[in-house]
Amino acid sequence: MRNTNLKNEEVPALRFEVVAQDEAARAGVIKTRRGEIETPVFMPVGTAGTVKGIRFEELESTDLNARVILGNTYHLWLRPGIEVIKAAGGLHRFIGWNRALLTDSGGFQVWSLGSLRKISEEGTEFRSHVDGSLRFLSPEVSMEVQAALGSDIVMVFDECAPGQASHEETQRSMELTTRWARRSKSAFDRFQNEEADSGRANTTDDLSGRQALFGIVQGASHLDLRRRSLEQTVEIGFDGYAIGGLSVGEEKSTMFEVIEEIALRMPRDRPRYLMGVGTPEDLVEAVARGVDMFDCVLPTRNGRTGQAFTSRGKLNIKNAQFAKDPRPLDESCQCSVCRRHSRSYLRHLYTAGEMLASILLTHHNLAFFLDTMRRVRQSIRSGDFPKFRREFMERLGANGE
Repeated sequence: MRNTNLKNEEVPALRFEVVAQDEAARAGVIKTRRGEIETPVFMPVGTAGTVKGIRFEELESTDLNARVILGNTYHLWLRPGIEVIKAAGGLHRFIGWNRALLTDSGGFQVWSLGSLRKISEEGTEFRSHVDGSLRFLSPEVSMEVQAALGSDIVMVFDECAPGQASHEETQRSMELTTRWARRSKSAFDRFQNEEADSGRANTTDDLSGRQALFGIVQGASHLDLRRRSLEQTVEIGFDGYAIGGLSVGEEKSTMFEVIEEIALRMPRDRPRYLMGVGTPEDLVEAVARGVDMFDCVLPTRNGRTGQAFTSRGKLNIKNAQFAKDPRPLDESCQCSVCRRHSRSYLRHLYTAGEMLASILLTHHNLAFFLDTMRRVRQSIRSGDFPKFRREFMERLGANGE
């Protein structure tokens, strides 16, 4: 039994343990109030309360077995609205997902609105893409919305500088992110205490039942600002730490330079999360630099446009060369799509405009990303990660499709 004499804030919202390490790559376990997540982990993106093109039953199946998915604060706030989700008892009950959920803060989505938004010290004013109404999102509003959503992992509200931003512009943005992080933490603690006082917190024997809060390191491609952002973020203190503001226009080499500089400086006893990245090879290379958690829309978005990720690179099913090809998408893949359907059939579905094409390609892509992470974890635990990494990259480089 948990010691009930401990103050609620003394009991962690999540636990993280590194169980194996091979050079910088590490395998671990995150324990949340809704189950354990083995790392390194890929998290499918469920922007509007759904991972596009796939049912939750499939995500929970042994074929995929996703332990955590994402929800998007910005989109869910605008539609269907927080009152609808609160009336349903939170996002888990609203969408029918009983495993872990991570929600982003909405900061990146607001940033991507470009000229449609106005950033100030207080927050961001913007026009809703849904109905054109004037809206305002701040650290306090983001924390309130995410508290209502009831996600297991909450992200602080941040400001993302463009990948090619000048040092001066990036410094202003990074310092604003730090101030917003402090405000996010203060508001988050207030909402968590209210939840605990109400008795609604999902307390377990060794977890407080509070939501976990992750800080975000910004600084674009400027390594000195990245280091300063990390120092300031760790000083505030969070349950986990994320690298944000990458894959937003900078060169790939720059992205890896930032990851290599920052990831290993992050607290060893907390999860390290690389936001919005990337391709399978990006994931493997980031694991090699010490990252534990990933998310990206590529498996679902590319599946809807006819592209499959395979162990030998990307495959565009719309190409005429696959019209009579009896092989599966990936002869090394054991997902249900590859066990049952041919490239020829999938191309027929795509060219005929059948929605099943997007569904099957999305399923395969998610299976490939999730299985890649499973094999990464296995290779770290067995001490074979450098060999796995080398062979994985060699197969991708030998793409003959």
